[in-house]
Order: sequence, then C-alpha cells, then structure tokens
Amino acid sequence: MNINLTHASSGCKTTASRRRTTLLAGAAMLFTALAPAAMAQPATSSYPNKPVRFVVPFPAASATDIVARTVGQKLGDKWGQPVVIENRPGAGGNLGTDVAAKAPNDGYTILWGTVANAISASLYTKLNYNFTRDFAPVMLVAKTPLLLVANKEVPASNVSQLIAHAKGQSGKISFGSGGIGTSNHLAGEMFNNLTGSGMVHVPYKGTPAAYTDLGGGRIAVMFDNIVAAMPQIKSGQLKALAVTSAKRSAALPDVPTVSESGLPGFEAVSWLSLLVPVGTPQPIIEKINRDVTAVLALPDVRERLAATGAELSPSTPADLDTFIRNEIAKWAKAVKISGAQAD
Repeated sequence: MNINLTHASSGCKTTASRRRTTLLAGAAMLFTALAPAAMAQPATSSYPNKPVRFVVPFPAASATDIVARTVGQKLGDKWGQPVVIENRPGAGGNLGTDVAAKAPNDGYTILWGTVANAISASLYTKLNYNFTRDFAPVMLVAKTPLLLVANKEVPASNVSQLIAHAKGQSGKISFGSGGIGTSNHLAGEMFNNLTGSGMVHVPYKGTPAAYTDLGGGRIAVMFDNIVAAMPQIKSGQLKALAVTSAKRSAALPDVPTVSESGLPGFEAVSWLSLLVPVGTPQPIIEKINRDVTAVLALPDVRERLAATGAELSPSTPADLDTFIRNEIAKWAKAVKISGAQAD
C-alpha cells in the first residue's frame, strides 16, 4: 500500500495554517472589543486627576453654597485635587442646572441639585434641560425641614388651633413666602389644600421682607427654614407651630411635625443632592458617592452642616433616582393647586 506522505503533510500544514489564521482573527476581534474598556480604565481609576467643578445654581453665601463649600473643601483634601465652586444663580436655579447639563460627562462637573429642580419640572413650561433625562443621580446629601411659624399675636399654639382660627376667619388669615413657586409658597398651598383653612398667599421678593411683615403682624404665618426663623423665635416675636419633615428636627426636638399634628403623611422639605451629566462612567459615580459619604461622616462637617439646619441623608444613586421622581410628582400637584406658572 502506497501512502502519499507529501499530500498528507501539505494537508496538515494547510489545516494548521487555517487554525492559526482563525485564532489570530479571534484575538484581533477580542482586542478590538476590549480596547475601549482598557483605554477607559485609566481615566476612571485615576479620577480625579484635575480640578473638579461643583456647579451651585444659587448665589454665594446661600444655604446650598455653604454646604457645597464645606463638602468641597474636605473632598478636595481627600482627592488631592481642588474642588472649585462655580456659582451660577438665576431663573430659580435653572441657569446653573442647564450649564451642568451641557457639560462633558467625564465626572469633572458635579451639580448640586435641589428641591427647586423638582418644582421647576412643572412650574416652568419651557426648560432647556430635562432633570431626569439629562442627569445621572449620584446621591442625596441632606434634607432641611421647613418650619411653620406664626406671629406671636396669632391665637394658636399648634396646627389644630391654627386651622380652626383660619377657618373661623376664612379669607382673612394670610401666609407669606419668598416668592411665587418657592418651596415655602407651595408648602403653604399644600397645607391649605389638605386643611381647607383658606389662608391667603402673600408673596414677597425674598424672605427677609416677608419676615419683616410677619414679625410686624401684617401676615399671620409662614413656612421657612429653621435657621432663618430661629432668631425671631428666640426673641419671642414668632412661635414655632410644627416642622414639615417626616420626623422631628434635632434643632427643635420639642416642636411636633405637621404629620403628627393631624395631617398624616404631610412632608415638604428642602433637599440637596449631587448629580452628574448622563453618561458619566459608573465607576466615577460610585467613587464620588463613596468619598462624599466619607466626608459627611467627619465630625466637623456634621457640626458645620447642622448649623445650617441640614439633616444629613446620604443615599445610593438608585435611591436618589426614586426620591427625585417622587418629589417631582409631589410638587407637580402643589404647583397645579396653586395655579403658579413661570416661563
């Protein structure tokens, strides 16, 4: 029997060659697929390697600005990179929010989102951004309860007495706010709607003017943050009736919540959160969340933020996403009740 060894050898070489070609092609495809991830890895693992921008859509010395600067200083120390505060006030926080929405999604622009963003979603008919579509949530930072305060001459020392007093003088009892569409305005509208108290809204250009009239007895009550109201409460010009948070405030532990005062489920709080442009790599989001959470645990940071009335509430990105969507829905109802609209 004759065997053609040359032909057999040639066939083996051809088969081996094909296998090598297939393996090389497969390796090339795998490299092509992994290359973007491999290239992105240094960018996320070395983050941050340049200054990070905190966009604060409110003026310097505002409550949001104070918290942002406190966190930013400690975060910069931790990262070894400066955290630059960029104040972009205007249009109820929408100007700065729009600036952040248009920034690169590389983690170097972080927005301080607030309750104003949730309100704006329904208050404004035209916005250049979509708060839930254009941003990725990082974390909730803090909540700040509002305080229902009354002029000392109002014959009510609790929520039930205020409701009875207002109903007895329908249309004659007024509540003030820092302006139409603000959280203290809409909290009052929510209260009115739930209680049928019929209080009349009196808007001011900022809360300082409202406090002047509240202390002078020209308006009866107002919802506002605890820190702003505290000096007049201590002086006896105003009295605290209730806080609007789900639980009592550590700053005023003897003051009941609106919810426990006969309106179960009532909650209307200001809040601060961190968000980044949508598409920011998840590892960067997780690092920001992790490091800011660590900063918030520092005793001096906790003390500083407590002085602003903020109650620390760090969360996961997913929890913030759910929280924001619920807030948008809640405040949309309040905006509808009030009839307020802005463009």
